[in-house]
Parts: sequence; C-alpha cells; structure tokens
Amino acid sequence: MNAGYGLTVRWSLEGAADDTPDRLREYVVGTSIARFMFLDGLAFKTWRMREGEWFEGTYVFDSEEERRSFRADFEPGADTSPGSKIIGSSPTLIEDWEVVAIAEGPAGFRRGAGPSVS
Repeated sequence: MNAGYGLTVRWSLEGAADDTPDRLREYVVGTSIARFMFLDGLAFKTWRMREGEWFEGTYVFDSEEERRSFRADFEPGADTSPGSKIIGSSPTLIEDWEVVAIAEGPAGFRRGAGPSVS
C-alpha cells in the first residue's frame, strides 16, 4: 500500500521575465492556495521554485483515480493555465509518481506563503 499518489507539473523559468518569480509568488499566495485548499481528493500541494531554473506544483492525492481525474482535467488546458500565462511557456514536465511514505515532524505542516513572500 502506498501513502499517496503524486503528480508533478514543472515549468522552465529559463528565459522568463525577471519579475516572473514575484508574479508567481503573488498568484500562488493570492489566488492558488485558496483554490487547492478545497480540491476533493487532494491531500496536499506544494509549490516549489528555483529562481531562473524552474517552478513546479507538487500534488499528493488520496487515490489514483483522483490523481487521474485531476490530470485529465488539467492537461488539455496546461498551455493556457495561470502558471503558463505568467511564465510565458507550457509545462516541460507532467509526471505521475508514487508516495512511498510521509513522515510529519514535530513542527507539523505549515500552510501559507514561504519565506520569500511578505
């Protein structure tokens, strides 16, 4: 039995406008977090970024069917998704993966913006 059903959606930031990281942070904190907090079947989502390199959404779903359904809805419009519009290009990777285990440490999961957003 696995601990979840992962999905990665990654965009390249090479060649993106200089203000793209800030625009992505603003979009995620101002709009996207609220959208995903109520997505049925989603255990959690993490937005990750290496400035000048890549930006990605990392999703963990409770079931394979919930992941498959989300991907089937997302993939046809990936080229015009908010992330693609902000970055100016389509995702370079959309990939399923297995969550083998999850360990939650004493600090627990933190919700909200990361250290680069005030």
